[in-house]
Formats: sequence, C-alpha cells, structure tokens
Amino acid sequence: MFAFPHCLDLKTAMPKKARPAGDGEEEGPVPKQAKVEAACGPSSPLDFNSPSGLFESFIAPIKTETFFKEFWEQKPLLIQRDDPASATYYQSLFRLSDLKSLCRRGMYYGRDVNVCRCVHGKKKVLNKDGRVHFLQLRKDFDQKRATIQFHQPQRFKDELWRIQEKLECFFGSLVGSNVYITPAGAQGLPPHYDDVEVFILQLEGEKHWRLYQPTVPLAREYSLEAEDRIGRPTHEFTLKPGDLLYFPRGTIHQAATPEGLAHSTHVTVSTYQSSSWGDFLLDTISGLVFDTAKADVALRAGIPRQLLLVETTAVATRRLSGFLRMLADRLEGTKELPSADMKKDFAVNRLPPYCTGDGAELVTPGGQFPGLDSTVRLQFRDHVVLTVGPDQDPSDETREKMVYVYHSLKNRRETHMMGNEETEPHGLRFPLSHVDALKQLWNSPAISVKDLKLTTDEEKQNLVLSLWTECLIQVV
Repeated sequence: MFAFPHCLDLKTAMPKKARPAGDGEEEGPVPKQAKVEAACGPSSPLDFNSPSGLFESFIAPIKTETFFKEFWEQKPLLIQRDDPASATYYQSLFRLSDLKSLCRRGMYYGRDVNVCRCVHGKKKVLNKDGRVHFLQLRKDFDQKRATIQFHQPQRFKDELWRIQEKLECFFGSLVGSNVYITPAGAQGLPPHYDDVEVFILQLEGEKHWRLYQPTVPLAREYSLEAEDRIGRPTHEFTLKPGDLLYFPRGTIHQAATPEGLAHSTHVTVSTYQSSSWGDFLLDTISGLVFDTAKADVALRAGIPRQLLLVETTAVATRRLSGFLRMLADRLEGTKELPSADMKKDFAVNRLPPYCTGDGAELVTPGGQFPGLDSTVRLQFRDHVVLTVGPDQDPSDETREKMVYVYHSLKNRRETHMMGNEETEPHGLRFPLSHVDALKQLWNSPAISVKDLKLTTDEEKQNLVLSLWTECLIQVV
C-alpha cells in the first residue's frame, strides 16, 4: 500500500490539452497520466516494507496490476505529482551540489562521469582525461552548457541504493541508474532509444521531453536516431520535481532544459536489459541439450562429413528441426527449467541488501547455533536464488548435476552495474540429493531440521550449518 493512503486525494487525469512549452513551442498530447494532489503525510512517499509495496508507491496512484496490463512494454506513462513533500524527497536523491563532495572521493571521466552536449543533432563528448575536478566540471557546465551524466549513483547515494535494491527484488532483474544534470536552454543527448525499460524521476528544475514512435519495438540494443527519420513526436510534455515518466525499451526520446529556468536534474532508473524470452531461451537451451544428449544417442551421433565446409544442406536443416521438436517435447515434461547463467549472473551482479552502517551484520553469522532439534527459516529470501546445473568443478569429468545456492549478501555496492569488475559468485553447492530439502526451506515459513527430506541426521545438520554459516537461515 501507499505510505500515507488516507492523506491523499488520488485521481486519474485525462491527457492535457496543448499548452505553451518552456521554449515557446506548443506541447502535443501527453501519455495517460495520473495526478497526485497535495499530501499531508511523511516526507518520503515510498513504502520500503516490501518490494511490491515499494513499486506500487513508486508508480502511485497507478496500481501495479494496471501498470503491467496497460503500460509495461506497451506505451508511455506520465505521472505528475503536485506534492511539495514528495518533491522535496525526490530532490534529496541527487543534487547538482552533491557533485562537489563526490568528486573529492575520486571520480574519473568515462567511468563515473560523462560530459556531453547535443550539437546539431549529434552527441559531442567533452570529457577530459583522468580524474574529475569539480571546478572544471562546473566550468564546462556553466560556460559550455554541457550536460553532466553521473553513472550509477546508487554506489554512493544511500537512498538510491535503498530504492534500487527493492526494485531488483521486485523485478528479479538488475536495476541501474544514471543522473543527468543539464543547464537551462541546453540538451545533452540527441534522439535515441535504449535497450532497457526506463523510469525517469525529475529531481531538480524542469525538463521538456519529446517521445516518438519506436522504429524497433522492444529494442535489444541502444541506438541513435536521425531527426529526419523519427517524424513528429507522439508525446510532448514538461517534467517537474517529483514527476515520474515511464516508457518501454525502443521508445525514441530526447529532452532539453527550457530556457530561462534553473538547471534540470533527473535520474533514469532502468531495468530488464537482456531479460527477454529470447535471452531466457538461449540460457536454458544449452542445459536442455546437454541433458538430452546424455539420454539420447541420436544427439551424440556425429554430424555429416564436411558439413562445416559447405552451406547447410536441406538434410541437415530437417535433422535439426527434428531435434528441436524432440527438445520441445522433452521440455514439456520437465519440472525444472535448467538455467545456465542468467540466475547466477543476476545474483553475482545485483546490489547487496540495503542496510545502515558498514553492513558487517549481514555477512557474519549471528543468533542461536542450529541443531537437529532446531526450527529454522530462510532469511534474505529475495536475495537468494536456487538453481540446478552441471557440476562446475573442472576436475570432475562426469559433470553430474549439482544444486547451487547463490546470494548477494556479500556483493559490493561500489561495483554495482559498472560492467568491468570481475566478480565471483557467493554461495554454496550441494549434491542433487539435497534439492528437496532445500525446496522445503524455500517454501516453508519455518521448518524443523528433523523434518528435512534427507537420509541421515548428519546430512540434515550439515545442510543447515552450511546455510547458517552463510547467513542464509536463522533459528526461530
């Protein structure tokens, strides 16, 4: 539920009529929007009690069910919030003035900060070499009217960490962000589309947006688009502090700060990169083929001689088609989809659970030591994934199936979404015989160690001790 439902007059507004924009042009139709009137609740409008509660308050007053039925991957949504308390909260997420203290921590051009301008429909990068100095950054901002793009601010801003960690739990997908700070009368990026679902939160000032019909619906990659190809805007409007804009991947967009106003700061929160059915199919098909080849000699038979030297023949195409139909039939009877990499990659690269302090309490076992007579429950459920796959020990030539428990409790917030950091998964590996006992833990609010579906008491104790040491269960 919303954080303060009894203090709000919620209504869904019809699209506004054309009105003068900040640059003197008229604004076209806007996407369906929701208006939030003045609130009398606490300063934060977000509900952090659960991932679902966070998302519903994030898009309030639109309901989650409505959002996914009518907007997700379909069309833009504009939510305008006429609420000073909410605006103050969103302004606190990131300000232009925050750059001064961040630069003292050691920010670098390209990695942490980009400086750019849109000049005659093209992106001009104004980055210097090496470390970012605030005075130079401010000089480029004021004199060259350059946009400052700050990469992944959740690495340093606690409240963005708090928001994005909950969103990653809600979506089951990585959630990144970038902050864009643009001076008055300037534009940072030319028209383009992205390969992610985009949520724009306006933090400071105002920004004038134009959206266009996608040339590649639900695009799988980022691309610039020339002005003469995109036609007239389908939507045009101005965001003010506290306003939220959503649009699907592939939506062509551009934005500029109106003349005569203060600078604009907004944060782009993005998700669902490489999370399509096509990506999931590629992830699961290798495990399915591996398992099927162990059971069916036809898949272990060699391909025709010289097939790799010539164009694919009709005979080979028919043969492959038959194998795919066989795999589809096998998949229909499979209880668990094999996942080669997507689950592990998500666990490895996502944010750790939000906490205050240094977070040491998350990675140090605490509480009562579990024994055979203990009742235990899983903790940090939203940060743990359970998957079955071939043994990843290179010394094991048999490649028997194992159960993997991956988690993000020990992930480093400072490297989140940076892309160039090599990380190893945190978690545990168990024999396949332990899968039913692990599912009991996953599916029960609490369970007696004695009731775990394992053959011996020693196995039961070793399983819970391993999970407790990894801070994944606690005694209740």
